[in-house]
Amino acid sequence: MKTDTLKVVRIGNSRGVRLPAPLLARYHIKNQVSAEQRPEGILLKSVKDARFSWEETAKAMAAEQIGEFADLEKATAADGLSTLDR
Repeated sequence: MKTDTLKVVRIGNSRGVRLPAPLLARYHIKNQVSAEQRPEGILLKSVKDARFSWEETAKAMAAEQIGEFADLEKATAADGLSTLDR
């Protein structure tokens, strides 16, 4: 495992550690991290965004629409339109 040494810097009245961009990208860290306190040190983990991605949203919408159209098909089966002369 690779070990990086990071400098602790003043951020307002607090102190913090700046994480390099390649490290953020590698672990998919966007806006938040989870800090787990352990006897041997602090473990930082990325926090998954609770919102759906665009792809997940599209899949959920498609699944809903399939269910809606199935209900529509049942409802229109007895409307009598299929027996009309055209």
